[in-house]
Amino acid sequence: MFTNEDATRPQDVWDALKIGNQRFVTHQQERPNQDIVRRAELRSGQNPLAVVLACSDSRVPVELIFDMGLGDLFVVRTAGEILDPAVLGSIEYAIKTLGVKLVVVMGHESCGAVAATAEALSGGVIPNGLERILIEKVAPSILEAQARGKNTTPDFERQHIIETVVQIKSRVHEISERIADGTCGIVGVRYLLSDSSTKLVIADGVE
Repeated sequence: MFTNEDATRPQDVWDALKIGNQRFVTHQQERPNQDIVRRAELRSGQNPLAVVLACSDSRVPVELIFDMGLGDLFVVRTAGEILDPAVLGSIEYAIKTLGVKLVVVMGHESCGAVAATAEALSGGVIPNGLERILIEKVAPSILEAQARGKNTTPDFERQHIIETVVQIKSRVHEISERIADGTCGIVGVRYLLSDSSTKLVIADGVE
C-alpha cells in the first residue's frame, strides 16, 4: 500500500490517486488507513498527500473516489468548487504548512451549480439571497467556454475546472514557485457519476 513516506514527488501522489480511483471504479477498494492504529497515529498530527478542492455535492465523496483513508487528503468542499479567500487560504495552508505535493481541483458530471448558472445566463431566474454568489462565481467560466465556441454542459464543467486551476495558480503564489522547483503539482479532474472515474482536464507539474 502506498504511504505518505512513498510520496517523494508530486507525480508519485498523482499516480497513487489515479490507481486508487481505478480500484474504486472496479470495486477492488483496499480502504487503507481506516483502522484503530491509524486513528491513534493521527492524534499527533497530519501529513496529507494532497489538498483537494471538490464540489459539496453529496454524490462526490472524495476519499471514497480515490480509495484513501484518514489523514491522506486535506479536503476543501464548496458548491461548484468555487473559490473565495477562505478556500484559497486553506489551500495555501495545505501547501505551506502541511507540505502537500499535489493540489487537485475536482469538478463533476451533472454539477448543479454549473447547470443553474448556465440556465441563468440563458435568461432563466437568478436566485436571490446568498445562492446568487454561486451563479456569480461560476458565470465567468461559462462565458469563457461560450467565447471558445463550447456550448454543452460537459464543456461548461470542464472549463470551470480549468478556470479554477488557473485562479489558484495566480492567487496562491507558493504553488507556482513549487511547481517550478518540482516540489508540487496541480491537476483539474472531472468526476463522472456514470462510471465513477476521474478524467484529467488540466495539469501542471505532473503528467
